[in-house]
Amino acid sequence: MMKERFSKLLLGEDMSGCGKGVCTALSISNAITNLCGTVFGQIWRLEPLPPEKKALWRREMEWLLCVSDHIVEFTPSVQTFPDGSKLEVMSCRQRSDLFINLPALRKLDNMLLEILDNFSKTEFWYVDQGILASESDGGSSSFRRPLQRQEEKWWLPVPRVPTGGLQEGARKQLQYKRECTNQILKAAMAINSNSLAEMEVPEAYLDSLPKNGKAALGDLIYRYITSDQFSPECLLDYLDLSSEHRALEIANRVEASIFVWRRRVNPRAVNPPPRPNTRWGMVRDLMGDAERRELLADRAESLLICLKQRFPCLTQTTLDMTKIQCNKDVGKSILEGYSRVLESLAFNVIARIDDLLYVDDQTKHSDKFSPTISNVSVIAHKRVLISPYSVPISSTPYATPSFSPAPAASPARGAGGRTPFLARKPPPHHSRGFGVKKALTEYLGVDAVKGKNCNKNGASSPPIRDPGSPSAGNLEGRLTTTRELFPKN
Repeated sequence: MMKERFSKLLLGEDMSGCGKGVCTALSISNAITNLCGTVFGQIWRLEPLPPEKKALWRREMEWLLCVSDHIVEFTPSVQTFPDGSKLEVMSCRQRSDLFINLPALRKLDNMLLEILDNFSKTEFWYVDQGILASESDGGSSSFRRPLQRQEEKWWLPVPRVPTGGLQEGARKQLQYKRECTNQILKAAMAINSNSLAEMEVPEAYLDSLPKNGKAALGDLIYRYITSDQFSPECLLDYLDLSSEHRALEIANRVEASIFVWRRRVNPRAVNPPPRPNTRWGMVRDLMGDAERRELLADRAESLLICLKQRFPCLTQTTLDMTKIQCNKDVGKSILEGYSRVLESLAFNVIARIDDLLYVDDQTKHSDKFSPTISNVSVIAHKRVLISPYSVPISSTPYATPSFSPAPAASPARGAGGRTPFLARKPPPHHSRGFGVKKALTEYLGVDAVKGKNCNKNGASSPPIRDPGSPSAGNLEGRLTTTRELFPKN
């Protein structure tokens, strides 16, 4: 088996041997992803991993990670001879990023397996979708009827608890395990983010960018970012983020605009140097344009950060996937792939625990719920509003290939899995953005007496005036700008 694995890695997944395979870094990343899909799947139930699968996971991960022992760097060290003399020599040591992060990932891996092993003796059990228990099984009566689950997760079994719910001690243990798994998830996400950030931006991605930031962002977002007043939270409240695809599209657009503006601020060396007889006015205009682009890039970056904070489990962006596909560094590929699959595993464990806690709370308070109750969640995920008879869906974050009954796919093949979109329920179409429009009308209308900006942090934002923009004293012009930013539906 080991010979087969390493043969595929050396061939770059090209079984014909014609040299058309992928690079070694991408081949290892794909192997880690597919191994995780084979062993763990999507964690349908909270139960210990079978011994044969656990042994398979540890054995093959050691095979895939053994190459990291030979990724070294030279460091100065002192060698002592038998006669007591010392000599400074260069010694080999594992590369610093692998030396720091790889033991941490192994520790997180063992902790996740240990958490799953602790679900050997439990008070709860699972029932497949569409199978209803009899009245004499002693199960939770609030789930005699089928749950309204998302159709995309029809294969997930429904958790069941005894009548009266879980005992207080069992529930506290469950919440403690959830908190531990959440800390593991945060650590894995941090390592994954650092690994992606250290990868070089591929030239293919830079060549595919639009010519200017307005083409990348679109007219609405561009006009708001270039306005005198800017608040990323206010803009996100107005934008349509009701679907995962829409939020991912906005993230891709904002990320592309950052690179467009930053690349124009720092042009490549191939550009010819300025002529010595260049007028000072032209130089001053160029300096002003560079400062303006840098400011716009900073604003777009703050918008992207707020978007990722609001939706922490958003799918990987186009830049992230392009980095994974074009990366040639084997060490960074190992760290990115290993942290991504651990992130996926931790996320799914948290989702299954949340499902169980929701069912337990629903059982204990079944007398307080009715089908006509409003959509208020008893146990909600981050920024999620869950209907009273639905169990929240979950999948793999950051475009980890979907570990569903279908075969696991590699991120390099462009088959990213769907992730739970942690979003609030969108407002009705006729009232969408009404409150935000009113707030931003006052927000963009600068008080001529006080002369202060209404920024969120209380700090003034540098004004960015486009040609033909209204002056600060023209109230009608300011209202016109607000109407242009937020047209009627």
